[in-house]
Amino acid sequence: MEHIRIEPDPLLAGFYSPGDAARLLGVTSSAKLRGWLNGWPNSDSGPIVDRDFKDSRTISFLDLMEMRFIEAFRRQGVSMQTLRKAAIKARADWSTGHPFALSKAKYLTDRRKVFAQIAEQEKDRVTWDMASGQHEMWDVIEATIAKGVEFDPASDLALRWAPLPDEFPNVWLNPAIAFGKPALADEGIPTSAVYRMWRAERGNVARVANAFEITEDAVRSAVDYEIKTAS
Repeated sequence: MEHIRIEPDPLLAGFYSPGDAARLLGVTSSAKLRGWLNGWPNSDSGPIVDRDFKDSRTISFLDLMEMRFIEAFRRQGVSMQTLRKAAIKARADWSTGHPFALSKAKYLTDRRKVFAQIAEQEKDRVTWDMASGQHEMWDVIEATIAKGVEFDPASDLALRWAPLPDEFPNVWLNPAIAFGKPALADEGIPTSAVYRMWRAERGNVARVANAFEITEDAVRSAVDYEIKTAS
């Protein structure tokens, strides 16, 4: 399958620290995330994610989307070795730096094939059962990962993500807005900025709404999101 590699604009790629990523992914420690990104000390095992920012601790939006994929499959018992080899093969086969951030609709079958091939080579029974159609777990996981994600029709890569779409459908991560930090989608205002002013105004929602020229409901949504996701 031919896939054109699209190099991200550094200013539109999103910027996250390991701590940001851990919070957004609901991971209690950022140490394992660093392993996925950088490899592990005293080990020949390299990283799983082909990072956009190689020489810094910064994580891009597409890196983050791949980390969601990895976390979901790790929870189901897929080994690090299988994930790493599947990522390497998918990057080569599709000429994309972020195969785990591609649209489920278009790449679901292809990803399953890649994982099935790697699992067979690695004698990874858990992943083989998931990817070979023995049960429906693979489809369930892929659907969960895709929930709240909007994909770019030109590249099939994740474009923006609502971390809690059921509770906060108006809070999105969009790398083109506020460097990808959680923001009110319609207003383009980071939820953290609204929350800080709300605290400074001692919970006076009306004053915050007036200052940002947004509705009081938007203020409450931003504040509630920050409280809900506080580390």
